[in-house]
Amino acid sequence: MINCFKCFLMICLYHFCLFAHCQIPCGIYSDAMQIIQIREDLKTIEKAMRMINSLSEKSDPQSINQVNRWITNKEKHAQNIQNIVSEYFLAQRIKEDSKNYINKITFLHRIIVYSMKCKQNVDLKNVALTQDIVNSFSELYFDKHGLKHLKKLEEF
Repeated sequence: MINCFKCFLMICLYHFCLFAHCQIPCGIYSDAMQIIQIREDLKTIEKAMRMINSLSEKSDPQSINQVNRWITNKEKHAQNIQNIVSEYFLAQRIKEDSKNYINKITFLHRIIVYSMKCKQNVDLKNVALTQDIVNSFSELYFDKHGLKHLKKLEEF
């Protein structure tokens, strides 16, 4: 009985959280794909805001349920943007000695702030501003070849 209790305590107290990306320079993730993911998240946030605004005019239980689901979805995608920016770009990709360091950091900070604003309300201008900032960051971050690659990936 005591051995079972010890095993139970070991399992409960000595666990580790695993995340999708462990910040090891594995080379699996690509910068362009991260930008594409952010843009896809922004499209989802925009659709969620439109649906929330539309469904909010109704008061039936199904509409209320759908509003709650769209709110949850909107916040999930805004959080995903914040995670990509902070855990991928800020923590791993932007080096202190990189060209245009301050401008890159500034754009990334603004993306985080406007993603937060997307969580806080349903104003579509925040989505548009975030998209503009992501575009500006991409133009600063990627060279000509990288921008062509990004554009080609987005065509699929």
